[in-house]
Amino acid sequence: MRRPARAAEALGVLTAGLALVAVAACGSRLPESDFEDRSTPAPRSTAPLRVGIITSATSPVGGATFTDTRDGAQAYFRNLNRQGGIQGRRVEVHLCDDGGSGVGNTACVHKLVDEQKVVALVATTSLDYAGAERVSHARVPDIGGQPIGAAYDTYPHLYGIYGSLAPRDGTPGWGGKLYGGTEVYRYFKREHGARTAAVVSYNQAASAAYARLVTRGLKAEGYRVVTEQLDFALPNFKAAAADLKDEKADLVFDAVDAHGNAQLCEAMDQVGARVTAKVTNVQNWTSSVRSAYKDAPHCRASLWATGASRNYEDTGHPAVRAFRAATKDLKTHSQWQLEGWAAAMWFTDAARSCRTVTRACVDRFMERGVRYSADGLLLPVTFARRAEPPRTRKTCLSVARWTDTEGWVTQNGGMSNTCFDVPQLSYQP
Repeated sequence: MRRPARAAEALGVLTAGLALVAVAACGSRLPESDFEDRSTPAPRSTAPLRVGIITSATSPVGGATFTDTRDGAQAYFRNLNRQGGIQGRRVEVHLCDDGGSGVGNTACVHKLVDEQKVVALVATTSLDYAGAERVSHARVPDIGGQPIGAAYDTYPHLYGIYGSLAPRDGTPGWGGKLYGGTEVYRYFKREHGARTAAVVSYNQAASAAYARLVTRGLKAEGYRVVTEQLDFALPNFKAAAADLKDEKADLVFDAVDAHGNAQLCEAMDQVGARVTAKVTNVQNWTSSVRSAYKDAPHCRASLWATGASRNYEDTGHPAVRAFRAATKDLKTHSQWQLEGWAAAMWFTDAARSCRTVTRACVDRFMERGVRYSADGLLLPVTFARRAEPPRTRKTCLSVARWTDTEGWVTQNGGMSNTCFDVPQLSYQP
């Protein structure tokens, strides 16, 4: 669930530090390498580049909930290998399913980081990223992961798909608080005159935290807000839908998964709850809407999605065309697939910047402070360790509306044209 807003190994570093101390202490002594003949550069390795993808492919919220980013990244690497790989080296993808548990995630980190010695993790999508601190300690760049929890705003060497301005010093955000903007709520207020909004979430940590931020943002933009929290194990969607109808909500925002969204929509149709927009998050921005919401035609017609990446239906854009061509054999398409593709592109661009591809070199590319857009697939992303959180920020967003005839239709001319100067509000992860 997206928050709106958006390396050398340890032993190697220690060895390098000791070498510098030795040089300083011995004065005239020079390392043997200074006397080597460097007229002929050493041949580049042709060994495969190992990358890891950790996904909660099986989890309490359903088997296919978190796999789209993995599928997008794999498609990118397959296409890349057909074109010769990186500096003539094939990218070897190692997958690990953490089962949606912290124990499983820690085991995946050990397998990929310590045993497989991957140069980077890519497109991580974990329900419980318990191994994040271990990844950071090993100085393994984790590129383009989905910020389901607070890890990407907590640890160095972790680079979420939407960027971060937080210090990332081991504490989430700034003093334990994360921040997000109100651009989505301002958009619906200005463009559609909405005044009453409902927020539906699970009683699960990440879902509840996101819902709290949505609620604060809506109130900051002047909405009357109705909150509905569902039991994660046994959600009563019909009762929530009845409340939405009684409260005459103009908008419905959610912090639930795709399956939960479909059930909520079906319940809304059953009780006759009609809204201006049922606004979902990027996780549910998929081509399976027609089948997933087949029993909720009224709610389906009111589906909107917002995010920070270019609509996967915008095939007029060359980067989207490349993504769609390489994923034409997939049964469905989704925004998370496109973001997984963008994450793999990000790693590839980082690796291509290196004379020799190492964890340290890839990490330096990620830390250089230059905005990155994955050839226009992402709103420009940056990482900057700000001591204080921003009070306001100009933020753009991607908005699309579902239609049965055309699928997801981009609104307002695209994500670069829908921007607002909005307050940044704090919340507890």
